[in-house]
Amino acid sequence: MKFTLDVENNPTGWPDHTQLPESDGTFVKNFQEHPQSILLTDSITPILERIHPDGNYCIGQDSGIYWRLTEPLERGAEAPDWFYVPNVPPTLDGESRRSYVMWQELISPLIVLEFVSGNGAEERDRTPLLRTGQQETKPGKFWIYENVIHAGFYAIYEVSKASVEVYALMENSYRLVAANERGHYPIEPLGVELGIWQGRYQNMELPWLRWWDSEGNLLLAGSERADRAEQELEQLRAQLRSAGIEPEL
Repeated sequence: MKFTLDVENNPTGWPDHTQLPESDGTFVKNFQEHPQSILLTDSITPILERIHPDGNYCIGQDSGIYWRLTEPLERGAEAPDWFYVPNVPPTLDGESRRSYVMWQELISPLIVLEFVSGNGAEERDRTPLLRTGQQETKPGKFWIYENVIHAGFYAIYEVSKASVEVYALMENSYRLVAANERGHYPIEPLGVELGIWQGRYQNMELPWLRWWDSEGNLLLAGSERADRAEQELEQLRAQLRSAGIEPEL
């Protein structure tokens, strides 16, 4: 049995993002999750700005996607660690989004990312929503993203295993995406690849989840772009001095 959001028959007066809880009160799982989200957002922003010159896109980081109305309200939401939705305004009525409400906007995320902190069972849970009388099963995360939220891509990142699994929605089902010759996973609508990069970001040496362009060039974060620009400037100065020219840069 598949449950789908019945948009046409939704009653008027359903709550919007300002009326729904923006947190379920749980802690972020570990100290790596926050910088990991920042790294993903920072490095892909130039790509998204090129795709969306009008600025119409939004990125959620540990933010709720409401897909049904329940009691308590928080049970009707999933909160991916990172997700991107194309062709929607970044704010609503001049206010920052507090959550993403499917019955309010009807556009599915292109990609959702989950960062595993346990054994990965929660992120791979395909338990469907089944109702028997007044009772219902608790649906699994994987099932919700695949069957209700319909995210175009779903990635499960495990820092402890230095690995990522990527699924693409094809004919309403998730299919595992094969890695290319670089060990990366193409996200073709964005013209980028997703993969694991071993290195130091901020003050942590870890296997980070990162983006590359379609030619295999790592997409740099702002601090990395600034460092590269400084290195290139120093190289130019050195070349000028070797040619007997004192640079005024």
